[in-house]
This record gives sequence, C-alpha cells and structure tokens, in this order.
Amino acid sequence: MKKVTLISGSTMGSAEYVAEHLEEILSKEGFETDLHHGPSLNDLPQEGIWLVITSTHGAGEIPDNLQPFADEISADGIDLSKVSFGAVGIGSSEYDTFCGAIRTLDQKLIEKGAVRLGDRLEIDIQEHDIPEDPAEEWLTTWKNLL
Repeated sequence: MKKVTLISGSTMGSAEYVAEHLEEILSKEGFETDLHHGPSLNDLPQEGIWLVITSTHGAGEIPDNLQPFADEISADGIDLSKVSFGAVGIGSSEYDTFCGAIRTLDQKLIEKGAVRLGDRLEIDIQEHDIPEDPAEEWLTTWKNLL
C-alpha cells in the first residue's frame, strides 16, 4: 500500500486534530502513514505523497509552527517534482483572507514542481463546527487518486 506523509500547521490545534483523524483513517485502510506537526523540510521525504493540512491565522498567514517549512520550500534550488500532494485548509469566511495559508502553500509547492492530486479542500469553520467531518468526506475521494 502507498505511504502518505501528513504535514500539519496549526495555531489553535484544529489542523492537528484533522491531520490525526485523517491519519487514523488512512492507517485503518492499510496506508503507511507518517505524521509531522510543523516539520522542517529535512524531516520529510523529497518524493512520494504528502497531505498538507493547515489552518490560517492573522491576515491569511501560515501558522508559526509551519512558517519555517514554508520558508524552506521557497528557497532557491528546491525541487519537489517527485512529490504529489493533497491540500486541506481550515479558515473562517468572516475574513477576506479565508484559507490564505493553504492557498499560499499550494502555490509554493506547485512552483517547486510538486503536483496536487485532486481539488484543494477549504473548510469554513462558520459552516462546519467539526472540521474533521468535511475532511473525512473529502478523503474518501482523494485517496482513490493515490
């Protein structure tokens, strides 16, 4: 079965909870998983499948625990062309910068050659009290792309 490296960035813990929930589902279905909360690029395989889950804080900003990772993938010479990824964002539509963090990371990954599998999921906490629910629903389709 395929290996999925889950990467989460969170300020208040919502993205961590979603990442842990998705990891549990993938593991039960036979996928090999590796979960990282706020990793550095050196902690991750430079090939294979990544699942990036992040909340947005402030004015569309990447959470502090994931900002170093975002800076690292932006550096010159980084080649992520052997990475395929899924993208899940959590935010509030009350803000103009709704899900700004996952949109930024999605763009950075694509600029470095990574290929997004399927559609990016943007979870609005104004519509979903429990962000794990829409993430689980999205995962049922996304995992079929692996």
